[in-house]
Amino acid sequence: MYGNRPTARQIADAIEELAPLHYQESYDNAGFCVGDPQTEVTAALLCVDVTEAVLAEARETGANLIISHHPVIFKGLKHLTGQTRAERIVAQAVKHDILLYAAHTNIDSVRGGVSEAMGDKLRLRNPAILAPRDAGANAGFGLTGDLPHPLAPDDFLKTLKTAFGTPAVRYSRPPEGPVARVAVCGGSGAFLIQAAIAEGAQAFVSADFRYHDFFDADSRLMIVDVGHYESEQEVVHILYRCLTKKIPTFAVRLTKNGTNAINYY
Repeated sequence: MYGNRPTARQIADAIEELAPLHYQESYDNAGFCVGDPQTEVTAALLCVDVTEAVLAEARETGANLIISHHPVIFKGLKHLTGQTRAERIVAQAVKHDILLYAAHTNIDSVRGGVSEAMGDKLRLRNPAILAPRDAGANAGFGLTGDLPHPLAPDDFLKTLKTAFGTPAVRYSRPPEGPVARVAVCGGSGAFLIQAAIAEGAQAFVSADFRYHDFFDADSRLMIVDVGHYESEQEVVHILYRCLTKKIPTFAVRLTKNGTNAINYY
């Protein structure tokens, strides 16, 4: 279908069938950040974040396309002096003819995307989009569903730590009774607290909650912050399955470099 080597544009088309670019938020910069989309691709390297180590790995493995979740160019660049991580990565990518592509809020807000992967980790039943984009649209942010069995809050927190591979979680005071209905959102989900309450969730699992956000739970649900990276780490597997299914002869690799900027002590 694609000949010996697909173009970067053909690879992007496969991703955008799952996560169309028009679903990205207005502040976002999903899509191609660096490179000519008509370039033939030797191999692709998948990651959550592009780091200098990931860029070096792409060079070492012969991959001339890096597909990340977070875009390297997010707020825009005014110069390339090498003073910031983004500047250095962009300059090196251009120098070594490596394309950079990101699937960000567009893959956050579709069925089969990041939030659904979180729900799958918890084996949520009867999943539904928490905040649909439009009436009848099969896209939107977050997911709600029911646990296979209600859990006491302590047991639920233990389940989260295991499911998301995190040594610690931050959480607000749980409401009375077990946790049965859960809302999840990959990445920064504080804007969905009221939606989670309205959907009758006893717990809302996401990341990047500020101190005062925990008060917004108002004892009506338990907010649980599992970490930004931890909530989105499955995106590389989503992209891998998407590409290997649609372009089975194409070389796709997951980075061997950990890109979580946060450590725990």
